[in-house]
Amino acid sequence: MGRHRPHGEIFERALVTGASSGIGEAFVEVLRAAGVPVVAVARRVDRLEALAERLGDIEVLGADLTTPEGLAAVEARIIDDRDPIDLVVNNAAFGTSGPFVTLDADRLEREVSLNATSLTRLSHAALRAMVPRHRGHLINVSSIAGFQAAPGLAVYAATKAYVTSLSEALHAEVSAAGVHVTALCPGLTRTEFQRVSNTESYVDRFPGFAWSSVDKVAETGLRDVARGRVVSVPGAVNKVVTGLSAVTPRPLLRVIAARVQRA
Repeated sequence: MGRHRPHGEIFERALVTGASSGIGEAFVEVLRAAGVPVVAVARRVDRLEALAERLGDIEVLGADLTTPEGLAAVEARIIDDRDPIDLVVNNAAFGTSGPFVTLDADRLEREVSLNATSLTRLSHAALRAMVPRHRGHLINVSSIAGFQAAPGLAVYAATKAYVTSLSEALHAEVSAAGVHVTALCPGLTRTEFQRVSNTESYVDRFPGFAWSSVDKVAETGLRDVARGRVVSVPGAVNKVVTGLSAVTPRPLLRVIAARVQRA
């Protein structure tokens, strides 16, 4: 796609959650390179301010989306008609790795809250604003992990399966109104996710060709939402993986996933 507005599609103003690093930061950079004003949302305001200083025309919105106050602030900004937003990128998420019974239940609850509950509310706010205008774009960042069960990343994969399913249903509901909803499903991508989720061993376990860059993920998502694609999978390797997931019996998928985790 390159760093330009995909196929002549003009995003007038975007809001990106989880914008302080990784894929979210890449979305901000790609959009700003195309001249699109951005509302950048994250807990780490210092990082957002540094991003705004570097790129310009960024509205900083500090919010913890696992709190009612933070979620309400972002919902209010999405539905504010004074500076309408026609692209929402729900990117904020985190993962937790390890045997389910050994993990902290409170952390898992926060994971579900951020990855699924907050995304649902912000998707609702976005479509509530966009459908009456008969224009808008919503990217929900999911993962190829959501295409099958993932022992060792059970809750993360389950939340991403939810995100993909929700996005597909919303696309069917609102596409006739001129609003595009896309589930962006990246695979292995080098971000802070590996450190936060304690999956740093993946860097050595999987070969370099299996990994995507954050820029590639963001650019693919923007291109595909502009085209009206329901599910966007960046990278040839990930397309093969998701294609095989669709035709492989689920019992066999569970066996394969368990062996990958033990490798």
